[in-house]
Amino acid sequence: MNFRKNITLFLSLFFLLGTGGTFAQSNSPISIIPKPQHLTSQNGQFTLNADTKIHVPAKNEELKSIADKLAQSIKTATGVQPQVVLKDPKKKAKNVIQLSLTTTPDTLGKEGYTLEVTPDQIILAANQPNGLFIGTQSIKQLLPPQSTKAPVIIPAVRIADKPRYEWRGMHLDVTRHFMPVEFVKQYIDYLAMHKLNTFHWHLTDDQGWRIEIKKHPKLTEIGAWRDSTLIGHYWDLPQTYDDKRHGGFYTQEQVKEVVKYAQERYITVVPEIEMPGHALAALATYPELACTAGPFKVEGKWGIFNDIFCAGNEQTFAFLEDVLVEVIALFPSEYIHIGGDEAPKTRWKECPKCQKRIAEEGLKDEHELQSYFVQRMEKFLNSKGRQIIGWDEILEGGLAPNATVMSWRGEKGGIEAAKQNHYVVMTPGNYVYFDHYQGDRALEPVTIHGANPLSRVYSYNPTPAELSKEEQKYILGAQANVWTEYIPNTKHVEYMAFPRISALSEVLWTPLHLKDWEDFKTRMQQQYQRYDAMGINYAKSAFQVKQQLQVVPERKAAKVTFTTDAAGTDMYYTLDGSEPTANSQKYTGPFELTKAAVIKAGSFKGGQLVGQATTKVFDAHKAFNRKVTLAKEPHRSFSPGTAALVNGIHGTTDHYDGHWLGYLKDDLEAVIDLEQVHSVSKISSSYVQHIGYRVFLPTQVEYAVSEDGKNFKTVKVISNTGKEEGIMRKTVAAEFPATKARYVKVTARNVGIAPAQYPVGGRETWLLVDELSVE
Repeated sequence: MNFRKNITLFLSLFFLLGTGGTFAQSNSPISIIPKPQHLTSQNGQFTLNADTKIHVPAKNEELKSIADKLAQSIKTATGVQPQVVLKDPKKKAKNVIQLSLTTTPDTLGKEGYTLEVTPDQIILAANQPNGLFIGTQSIKQLLPPQSTKAPVIIPAVRIADKPRYEWRGMHLDVTRHFMPVEFVKQYIDYLAMHKLNTFHWHLTDDQGWRIEIKKHPKLTEIGAWRDSTLIGHYWDLPQTYDDKRHGGFYTQEQVKEVVKYAQERYITVVPEIEMPGHALAALATYPELACTAGPFKVEGKWGIFNDIFCAGNEQTFAFLEDVLVEVIALFPSEYIHIGGDEAPKTRWKECPKCQKRIAEEGLKDEHELQSYFVQRMEKFLNSKGRQIIGWDEILEGGLAPNATVMSWRGEKGGIEAAKQNHYVVMTPGNYVYFDHYQGDRALEPVTIHGANPLSRVYSYNPTPAELSKEEQKYILGAQANVWTEYIPNTKHVEYMAFPRISALSEVLWTPLHLKDWEDFKTRMQQQYQRYDAMGINYAKSAFQVKQQLQVVPERKAAKVTFTTDAAGTDMYYTLDGSEPTANSQKYTGPFELTKAAVIKAGSFKGGQLVGQATTKVFDAHKAFNRKVTLAKEPHRSFSPGTAALVNGIHGTTDHYDGHWLGYLKDDLEAVIDLEQVHSVSKISSSYVQHIGYRVFLPTQVEYAVSEDGKNFKTVKVISNTGKEEGIMRKTVAAEFPATKARYVKVTARNVGIAPAQYPVGGRETWLLVDELSVE
């Protein structure tokens, strides 16, 4: 078949179809992630063997490089390395893989490709080398997911494909914990494998300066190293440190090496140099750039710090321009990320130089001073032919004329920027922050906070419905962020990024109407095999059984439903707290509980537990599903209804899990009506603490009982219940001689105002309560 004629017809069909539909896909073992726009299975198959050759046009070294990488990938998967031939194959050649550039018709853009597999040939075509490289990633996913020496058969298939978004990115923070060059390259390979095209490299922060600047060598001599690092979570109080020196930096030669490596995989590296905040590593090196005399140190703990670059000091701008001149020389990317986030104005308000600048420039306040700072750096970068991109705080005080906004505090900043006709990259924390939990908190490594399981990442749509069609054009795409405060090494990075990177890739590549969660879960079964074969330390969190308990009031029972974010497994469970096995009760559908139970459930494949078993407690106590009267209504932010206090279901350390009823500054007073007189000997109530969110345990809990609901007798007062520090869920229980009671009163005292020793000191505190239990 004539190649040119065939591919033109194929592309014409793609052009006519646009993005309105997809070819039918048969029940073949095809599992490509991200899902192509158009895919149809054909009759037959292509067999790879020692005689298979890869053809590319003569005298095209760029395409030869792509072919060489494909040949190496085929060897890894099959043991057979096809020969790369620098010429077009003969018209009726067989057993060949052909890579070719085409321009007719031009519907694929620079990253689209077509792929046709027949029994005789594999033909990959694209308008640009970018598209060919991306197409080879699809060919690799048609190979066996795990290495084999058996004859390799590739199913006949026809694909026409291109991405939904221009910016498809992953971020990596190497400042909180330094990552070696070889891993940075591996990370870039991971991006390429998932058809992502932007690597956001976070290089400077309070905890380390990671890039060599020849004009200011002390930045890496001093700023790249810290004396110790925080152990555990920031809110595990008192804070402790490991007293070990940590650090490292990339030489300019290493940076060039990484950039070249990325370019060979058609990935743009966007460097981030933080300003005006997150600057302590630089200020520890050059304290004259601050508003105060210091002293400063490279920080060993996380958070936001008041000492930032002085906006009233001309030395600051001279220094940053020096840095950016060298950064520009190393990174050919259109964009330079200048941070702009989390910059407290405390020092600027007190700094004579900053106040003088505000007056001289006719600025209204410190927020406009930050805008001045950002706009001044933008003018400098624009003069060098580059554009700035920054976190959504750069909107404050007025957005720089040509700035692109990276919206991380939800989507509000991105929506605002798009409405102002500024380009936007969406990266909201509540969908694509991969430093957040991805499974049951009790089973996962410590993270900063939040929950973004695989299903939530997959559900994300980067284009907000609030935007008009014209405004939607300003959404360049999105990226996921991997901040490493709680990610100390490369294996942990893999654990947090995988498998969520697969969900991200489909969010950014596949048209919205073609996304299908159940289909994605099925295709992920082969993806997990690929990860296994590659030795990737991916999280098994998607296999965790999500246990959902719902009260059935009329039967005084709880309905239990199991789901997972993984396909291809069976779920088994126990009700006595013992570990489930493949011989335990098999889950076949929702079931009811009328008695107290400790439910343990796990996903099994081939009789083996995959990941970890999850645990839920159903507490069928005397107060279960009884009426609760509150002396004061809870705050609207934590108001799930009084039934949540007696539904037998316990909240987690995630105080936003929907189980917690809360008061801001106020106390809790709740009265439970047991409907008839009972013999009561134990009362308990449960609370959560997360000091960073101003959520404290109560200072005192009082339990009282009554037969008539009017005359209450105190049976126990428990003081100093909140002595512990850190993130926790605590049950405060009181046991006492059996007492007759119909009504039970629980009173819990709020801290009220946070103690001064905490960063949240002086602010109103939350008291959050969930289960009130009576026995």
